[in-house]
Amino acid sequence: MKGLKGKRALVTGGASGIGAATASRLLEEGCQVAVLDRDPDAKQRLASELPDLAGVYEVDVSDCDQVQTALGTAIREMGGVDILINNAGISIRHPFTEITPEDWQRVLAVNLTGVFYVAQAAARHMLERGAGVILNTASTNGVMGYPFYADYNASKAGVIELTRSMALELAPTVRVNAIAPGYVLTPMQRAEYTDEMLAEVNRKIPMGRHARPEEIAGLFAYLASEEAAFVSGQVFTIDGAETAGSLASR
Repeated sequence: MKGLKGKRALVTGGASGIGAATASRLLEEGCQVAVLDRDPDAKQRLASELPDLAGVYEVDVSDCDQVQTALGTAIREMGGVDILINNAGISIRHPFTEITPEDWQRVLAVNLTGVFYVAQAAARHMLERGAGVILNTASTNGVMGYPFYADYNASKAGVIELTRSMALELAPTVRVNAIAPGYVLTPMQRAEYTDEMLAEVNRKIPMGRHARPEEIAGLFAYLASEEAAFVSGQVFTIDGAETAGSLASR
């Protein structure tokens, strides 16, 4: 991708799934890459799998102080941050009437407030530098209703509107976009779905399968690159045509 070599990227939730695949892809493109993740075991695994990473920091993105400290460390160790992949997120599968206040707060704290904390800190740095790209991970859950994920759906809808607002306010210095994946075969997905449930989902996706994390990473690489220099304020769905039709088309 044009213009990625030598760029400095920060990936949140980068120790597994889409985040790890994106960190790997950006390394292949010649970027310096640092990763934030709160899972110490996954963080250790990633550091051994991707030894060329500039840093792997244990951070809870829902903690503003931890975010500020980690961003400062990444800026100091890499000399700055040109690209933010704001990917950290969690989900809990449960019926709407069984969502506890604690569950609601936890999901919103990571998926929306955490995105805000990291994006705001990075945006301030990028505005001072005079350039930057911020890419947020949304979801098709943020544009359509899905049962058993009301808190997750609400958080991802918030990420989409936050993305659009940021793009308007930070232009022309910082480009901001979001990617809204459909079903992706990540460790988080595997933990919540049985093989039978995965097969059932695949039957409703026109492409007949879940996405691979590497496919989402490819779109992140494009949007971070100079190939996408005029792309901002957009939400890119990547779902194998799942949301292209109505219920009548399934």
